Amino acid sequence: MALIVQKFGGTSVGTVERIQQVAEKVKKFRENGDDIVVVVSAMSGETNRLIDLAKQITDNQPVARELDVMISTGEQVTIALLAMALIKRGVEAVSYTGNQVRILTDNAHTKARILQIDDTRIRADLAAGKVVVVAGFQGVDEQGNITTLGRGGSDTTGVALAAALKADECQIYTDVDGVYTTDPRVVPRAQRLEKITFEEMLEMASLGSKVLQIRSVEFAGKYNVPLRVLHSFQEGPGTLITLDEEESMEQPIISGIAFNRDEAKLTIRGVPDVPGIAFKILGPVSGANIEVDMIVQNVAHDNTTDFTFTVHRNDYQNALQVLEKTASELGAREVIGDTNIAKVSIVGVGMRSHAGVASRMFEALAKETINIQMISTSEIKVSVVIEEKYLELAVRALHTAFELDAPAKRTE
Repeated sequence: MALIVQKFGGTSVGTVERIQQVAEKVKKFRENGDDIVVVVSAMSGETNRLIDLAKQITDNQPVARELDVMISTGEQVTIALLAMALIKRGVEAVSYTGNQVRILTDNAHTKARILQIDDTRIRADLAAGKVVVVAGFQGVDEQGNITTLGRGGSDTTGVALAAALKADECQIYTDVDGVYTTDPRVVPRAQRLEKITFEEMLEMASLGSKVLQIRSVEFAGKYNVPLRVLHSFQEGPGTLITLDEEESMEQPIISGIAFNRDEAKLTIRGVPDVPGIAFKILGPVSGANIEVDMIVQNVAHDNTTDFTFTVHRNDYQNALQVLEKTASELGAREVIGDTNIAKVSIVGVGMRSHAGVASRMFEALAKETINIQMISTSEIKVSVVIEEKYLELAVRALHTAFELDAPAKRTE
């Protein structure tokens, strides 16, 4: 008998019919003798509907505490409906909000972090043979205020509960049947991975793969919670995310190719090449709560430097204003920006033991006459910035170059 935490996202519980289907799936696991804790999101579109209501009341940003009180109700509806559906099927079930379980968080409303989970009630219910249904995405701070964990927070709730309960597996049900070598919509011959390491999944998530929320992968890796990504309504083994790095002759050098269109590039030209200049440029950007990704610094022959960095495209205008002010203070020559860029990354723990991976990547892009504007590397990834219009071509070329394409289907 195993203890399994299952998490179902908004599309999986988007209608009453789908909640009924989820109840059937949970019932099968329970009939196999497994102890089951289910974490659910709000029904698809519900959180956005609630946020829109708040915007109709206030022209400004809604007070974060009150926003949390309101948007946390979406999950409350889902847990009650799923518990009802299970009970109707003869499965004993009980639903809990984050507050009732006592998922303790800090007080950073709308983006709170989980500090501690009281698993007493859940363990008692499991011992009594019940399926426990818990609201994802939410918790409570030490003052008793309702908090939410930010977009995708239900994944984090699921993993955190699995860690607290020392579950055998945390299953993330979604609208894909696993983690693929890249987006199948871009590369039709992309393959589902049987297994991937936490480290690789973390890189894939941070570099643009939308299958799992980054924080949930971090949490799972920290507490060694085996994660499995599965399709909500199709049978299959999914993809297991684990600590294991199996050494094998069949182990591919590259596990996947991630990409992100939401990038923008900024360059400040002709600043003095003196100690501390990087901080003078990036300090104000950080102070404006703008996250910087890739950085390149080039030194010219006249003791000046050109400093280039990338930010999320949504932060571009704010970053541009900050940088123009900095340029004026430093006496820089000019500030230029570009929002027509994208980032493409190859990821794989196999890179640790194989030389020449980066040059193979650059060769594949060169064959397609794709110019590389910036390069960033780590132990298990290489990222490049290119013109956005070449993104899909680059992904397909790299997928083929690193032999990730599924075999072509034979036609009789």
